Amino acid sequence: MKYLAAFSMAFTIVYVLIPVLSKLSFKIGFLDVPNERKMHKQPIPVAGGIGIFISFVIVFLLFVRHEGEKILAVLLGSLLIIGIGILDDWYKTHGKDFPALPKFIVQIASAVLVYLSGIVFWGFHNPFTGTDVVLPVWMQFFFTIMWIFGVTTVINFSDGMDGLAGGITSISATTLFIVALIKGQPISAMMAIILVGAVLGFLRYNRYPARIFMGDSGATFLGYILAIIALDGTFKQATILSIFIPVLALGVPIFDNIFVVFKRIKERKPIYKADNSQIHFRLLSYGLNQKQVVVFLYLVSLCLSLTSIIVLLISV
Repeated sequence: MKYLAAFSMAFTIVYVLIPVLSKLSFKIGFLDVPNERKMHKQPIPVAGGIGIFISFVIVFLLFVRHEGEKILAVLLGSLLIIGIGILDDWYKTHGKDFPALPKFIVQIASAVLVYLSGIVFWGFHNPFTGTDVVLPVWMQFFFTIMWIFGVTTVINFSDGMDGLAGGITSISATTLFIVALIKGQPISAMMAIILVGAVLGFLRYNRYPARIFMGDSGATFLGYILAIIALDGTFKQATILSIFIPVLALGVPIFDNIFVVFKRIKERKPIYKADNSQIHFRLLSYGLNQKQVVVFLYLVSLCLSLTSIIVLLISV
């Protein structure tokens, strides 16, 4: 019942907040203006991520009360992520590019906060020998930071079509919620279900044709929280096999953006420079419309998520 209550509260807060944030965005000019890369024809508010963030924080504080150091790290890191994201969005709504370096520094700092709180990829359990393989501290630090930064980035990169990033996030978070329940990890399960509720409340306004966008602030926040849920849940007591569970659950943005990064490196383009190389743009070029692309990628994400559940059941 507590998971249902948290889900319902997160959904309701976002559902009520979005119209308010939308009106405010129009008043202050916080709008995504169409250009040659954009598919929408009218200016769209980009404050959806703020609503998701507010909802998540309120419900998180109400339902998660232990492990104060971890809670503080998650909240401070989230505040940094949403803050730099809003600044980035503000620059973009005024036709300017925000430098990549400050965003990179803030995202790394947010990941370090999580690491220092004790949410760490420490290693894995080897079922063949019955022993734990504990990584050296420097490797724990490296893999923890790279995982958080990587997931934060790939979710942000996938936010290029109405309802896409939000839908994939909700599928991935639902998968991580089920995994956390099976593994008896209530805090991770609670974080996941709160995120699902908040994102679904937002999707009511973000599905095609979208009336509001989440912006970089929302997309990076979603990626940041998903990464933490996996670290504090699936990666805990992980076996060699179950390490792949969160990778599969987040398979669509991870595999697509690995392809995109290598393509940009090969073509000697800046990794952060936006282009049309993401899978949703490629599918559009093959003749699918926006709705078909989004549904197709939802189905692929769902299949990968179901595969991750199978992997979990095999490894339990």
